[in-house]
Amino acid sequence: MATYLIRHTPRLSGEVEVSTAKNAVLPILAAGLLTEDPLIIKEVPRITDVETLVSILRDCGAEVNRSGADLSVCALQPQSPQNEERMRKLRASILILGPILARTGSACVGLPGGCAIGQRPIDLHLKGLQALGAQGHPLGGMRQLSGRLTGARIYLDLPSVGATENLMMAAVLAQGNTVIENAAKEPHIVDLANFLNSMGADIRGAGTDTIKIRGVEHMHGCNYSIIPDQIEAGTYMVAAAATDGNVLIKNVIPKHLESISAKLLEIGCEIEESDDAVRVVASKPLTHTHVKTLPYPGFPTDMQPQITVTLGLSKGTSIVTESIFENRFKYVDELTRMGANIKVEGNTAIIDGVPGYTGASISAPDLRAGAALVIAALAAEGITTIDDIKYIERGYEDFHLKLASLGAQIDKISTE
Repeated sequence: MATYLIRHTPRLSGEVEVSTAKNAVLPILAAGLLTEDPLIIKEVPRITDVETLVSILRDCGAEVNRSGADLSVCALQPQSPQNEERMRKLRASILILGPILARTGSACVGLPGGCAIGQRPIDLHLKGLQALGAQGHPLGGMRQLSGRLTGARIYLDLPSVGATENLMMAAVLAQGNTVIENAAKEPHIVDLANFLNSMGADIRGAGTDTIKIRGVEHMHGCNYSIIPDQIEAGTYMVAAAATDGNVLIKNVIPKHLESISAKLLEIGCEIEESDDAVRVVASKPLTHTHVKTLPYPGFPTDMQPQITVTLGLSKGTSIVTESIFENRFKYVDELTRMGANIKVEGNTAIIDGVPGYTGASISAPDLRAGAALVIAALAAEGITTIDDIKYIERGYEDFHLKLASLGAQIDKISTE
């Protein structure tokens, strides 16, 4: 088991390059099941969520190989996965359902897992696929769907990212036209649509709340480069703010970061943007603000723990409201052990800023909360150890090495 050992780092400075987006890579890899032709996905990050999905794709009969930073996927005869335990490790494993069903007419998958940040039911996925003509029923803890898919008009009760992705992938091979209304609008939805169109799909409207898809008979291979990771970029932006830093974050799309930049500007940071980079400078004391997580283009739920850590060091009282997941404040107990003054009432955290945090022995409860606790540890006096960093490694490539390049005193050590 590995642990981060972190010493106080008063000021992060320098340049850091962001990897490609985890939340775009996973559905794009799953979409490889839609064609028998080989696909090349460029610059795929080495994170455990990718490794888990690659194992699931291989279980589905696909050949997946890595050459340097690139992954090749070739699925000649895809099938439903046999290893239910792997499915339970990864929320994004449900994304193989739409492609396998569309390609073969039948799919049987286990219920997905992932970070325990709240209920994330798959009913919107199933309702949408059934609207496309699939017949579904439970099968020994698994979910069986079968049938020839035909286009339909689908209204999502919530703008679910995963359901939007699954239905897009299923609809590209459905007969006729499909319209997905109240669709998610996140950048990785647009990236998936661009990738599918590169494979021969006919998708319009991605990035709006109405996506229109004309089904095609077959998909073909392509080479594709994925967008930068919005959340990784935001994490380094917030880390700069929390440590009075001056950091240039490279390989980003500044428009994807607008909601994060806006909040950092509100609390007193300076933001400089260029075509593919953003600089965050925290040269004066930070002040309070209010944050509410919302679907894109609102403030992302995946950045809520990180901004909360920073607001805990800001003057005054801040309020953070979590409107996406109901169990995303589990990290507050760990942060309180470091000296934070935060009270959680339902889906709201009331944060009274403190002069500083102090080092402690803490554990990462999930992916984004783990990254947030690393930021807190960098700003804290003394030494902090963070256990269960396996959660952090699910979504951040070389996290401790990139932070160390900015001057962070962070080591990854093995423990019994």
